[in-house]
Amino acid sequence: MPWARAGVGAVATQAAGVAAYGPRVLEELARGAEPDEALRRVLADDEGRETRQLGAVTADGRAASFTGGECLAWAGHRVGAGFAVQGNILAGEAVVEEMTRAFEETVGPLVERLVAALEAGQAAGGDSRGQQSAAVVVERTGAAAESRDALDRICDLRVEDDPEPIAELRRLVGIWRTWDASRRAYRLQEQQRYDEAAALLRAELERVPDDAMTLYNLGCVDSVAGRRDEALAHVRRAIELEPSYREHARSDPDLEPIRAEMD
Repeated sequence: MPWARAGVGAVATQAAGVAAYGPRVLEELARGAEPDEALRRVLADDEGRETRQLGAVTADGRAASFTGGECLAWAGHRVGAGFAVQGNILAGEAVVEEMTRAFEETVGPLVERLVAALEAGQAAGGDSRGQQSAAVVVERTGAAAESRDALDRICDLRVEDDPEPIAELRRLVGIWRTWDASRRAYRLQEQQRYDEAAALLRAELERVPDDAMTLYNLGCVDSVAGRRDEALAHVRRAIELEPSYREHARSDPDLEPIRAEMD
C-alpha cells in the first residue's frame, strides 16, 4: 500500500503488511529521522517484522528498504537516489532490477517514471502468482496553492481488480495527464499568463494530437489572448471531434472575442 506526504516523502508497505506503518514512517521522517532509522523505529516492537516489507523515500531523495527474512521467495529490494523498490513472491531478482533500471532511465514526470518501473517489473515476470491491482500516488509541495482543491496530492490512481492492472493504470495516467495539463493551463490563464498556458496545451497536443478538450481549452486561451485565427481553428476542430462542445461554446465567456465568427 502506498503512502505519501508532500515535503516529507513516500512509503510502501508490502508482504505481510501493516497499513498503519505507512503513516507512522511518514511521521518519523517528518521529525527528521533518516529513512533506515524510521523503518527500524516502526518495526522495533513488531514480533512479526521478519514477515514485513517496507520502503521509504524522503522528499529530497534519501531512501531505505527492509525485507524480512521470512518473506516468501523471491523477496528482496533495491534502493537508490529517489527510489525504493521491493517485492515478494516475485518471479525472480530480475523484477526489482528491471524496475530500478526503468525508473532511472525514464525521462519525464515522476508519475511516468513510476508507471514505467511497474511495466518493466511486469515484463520481467512480476508477481509469480499473476496480476491483480496497481496504484500510483504523487504529492508535490506547493500544489495546494495552485489548485481549487487546495491539496498537495496531484495524482492518486488505483486499479483494484483487473486482469491487466498495470496496462489499465497506464491508460488512466494518460487521461490524468490531459486533465492535469488543462487544469494547470486554466490556472495560468487566470493569471493572464497566456503564452505559458498555450505552450502547455500545445505540448499536450503533441502527445495526444486530436484531444477535443485540449483543443477547446487552447482555443479559449488563444481567444482571450487575441489570437483570433488560432482560436477559431482550435475551437472548430474541437467541435468537429466532439459536437457537444458547440453548445458550450455559444455561452463560454472566453470565446466572446471570436463568437461572431464561429458559425
